[in-house]
Amino acid sequence: MAEQCSACHKSPPEVTLKRCAKCQATPYCSRDCQKADWKVHKKVCGKNGNNAPKACTTLSPSKGLDQPIAQPFTRLDNGTWLHNRPEKDVYRLLIDAYRMRAEDNHNIEGKADGVYGGAPDGLKGLKRFVQLAASRPGLLPPWWNAEKQRECEEFGMDPSQFQNLRRPVQKSDIIEHYGDSRFPMQLRMFAEAVYGRGPGGQDGTFMRKAMMAMEQGTAGGYEATLLSL
Repeated sequence: MAEQCSACHKSPPEVTLKRCAKCQATPYCSRDCQKADWKVHKKVCGKNGNNAPKACTTLSPSKGLDQPIAQPFTRLDNGTWLHNRPEKDVYRLLIDAYRMRAEDNHNIEGKADGVYGGAPDGLKGLKRFVQLAASRPGLLPPWWNAEKQRECEEFGMDPSQFQNLRRPVQKSDIIEHYGDSRFPMQLRMFAEAVYGRGPGGQDGTFMRKAMMAMEQGTAGGYEATLLSL
C-alpha cells in the first residue's frame, strides 16, 4: 500500500509528503494536516522505548569544518556558538555569516554592500561585521584579539578558500559546501546576534528556541510549526 498523509490519507502523486520534523516518521502533505492530527500524534511523537525525551547528538555540519559540533542551536541561544572551536573554523564561520547576511540584505532590503555594490571584495564589510561582533560581550571566543582578526581577514582574501570574499554566496552554496540544509539558518542566527536584528527587521528568537528544544528532545508544542516542508 502506498504511503499516505496521516490526516487526509491522500498519497503521491496527488500530494507531496513530508515527515514530522521531530520524529521523522509520520507523513503529512501540509502543515494544516499536521496541525489537524496533532492531538493524536503528540501522544507518540518523538517517544523512544522508555518514553523519555532523546537529545540530539548529531554533529553539524557534516563537512566543511575541521571540528563540527553537537547542538549548535543550543549554543547559538547561549551565545557560545563560536567557542571551543579551532581558529580556522571560527574564521570560516565569521566570514560565511557575514557573506550570508550580505546576500540577505541585498535580496530583502536592497542593500549593496561589498561585491553587491561593485567593490572588488567584501573585506571592508567583514571588518565592520567582526568589529561589531567583538563589541558583543562573550560572542567571540576568549582568545580573539586584533591579530586573530587580521588572520581572519587574510583567510577571507585567500582565493583558494570557499570563504573567498571576492565572491558572493547563496543559500544553496552554503548547503552544498557544508552538507547541512539547516546551516544557513545557523549563520543567519549568529549574524542576528551580531546586528541585534534579522534581515528586514525579522526576529528569529522563536525559531532559535524551537530548534534548541528539538535538539534537546523537549520540543513540546513546537513541532506543529516545524514540519520540514
